[in-house]
Amino acid sequence: MPVLAVIPARLGATRLPRKPLRLLAGEPLIVRVYERVVSLGVSDHIVVATDHPEVLATCAARGIPAILTRADHPSGTDRVAEVAARPEFAHFDVILNVQGDEPFVSHDALAGAVSIVAEGRAPIGTAAVPVPAAALLQPDIVKVVCGDDGRALYFSRAPIPYLREPGDAEGQQALIRQHVGVYAYTRGALEAWVGWSPHPLELVERLEQLRPLAHGLAIGVADVSMAEGGIDTEADLDRANRHWYALSSNTRS
Repeated sequence: MPVLAVIPARLGATRLPRKPLRLLAGEPLIVRVYERVVSLGVSDHIVVATDHPEVLATCAARGIPAILTRADHPSGTDRVAEVAARPEFAHFDVILNVQGDEPFVSHDALAGAVSIVAEGRAPIGTAAVPVPAAALLQPDIVKVVCGDDGRALYFSRAPIPYLREPGDAEGQQALIRQHVGVYAYTRGALEAWVGWSPHPLELVERLEQLRPLAHGLAIGVADVSMAEGGIDTEADLDRANRHWYALSSNTRS
């Protein structure tokens, strides 16, 4: 099944202003993310979806396919859906949403999400990684609980699964999963997602993936071993630059 990867890139981020154009190892972040997705070889075509001409020009200068979308989209998912609906992309069966601030996104996360959809296990695919028990108390780390079929039961910023009895800590640790924010969709699932109004659960948790889940759309979760995390703050960008140069140093040695 042909896969279209769309990288949403909004210039107006508040916590890290002008995020797509901030430099990671001397190149704009959006360029590094595009290069990463190309290197992983999971998709058949990759395009950047942006709300700003400056990002569009940056991509064009480097030969990166990019499309200027509406500026009023409430989420990256809506931006991805606008691009996927264009006639030139109608032949792609699977749409892959790769966050524009994930320059170290793993092959396993992308391939795992895509395989869930391509194999018909669920109309939406995503990924999750094990995390320490201490992460349960951090609201910025999104947790997911899955059923035995690998499908998501619920996503939350709250501690799930909740540990009621200390003696069950080992069992809890085996179940703790951190959601990795990559998504693959069938075309129909993506269209349904953005066609629905925000759900009350989504509004309370500030987690848009609860919208399709609440409407009965299954979300398959690929279990992967690790994830680096995205870039949302100046501290994250500093960490990412250090990590990049550390990886480069190890490669040279």
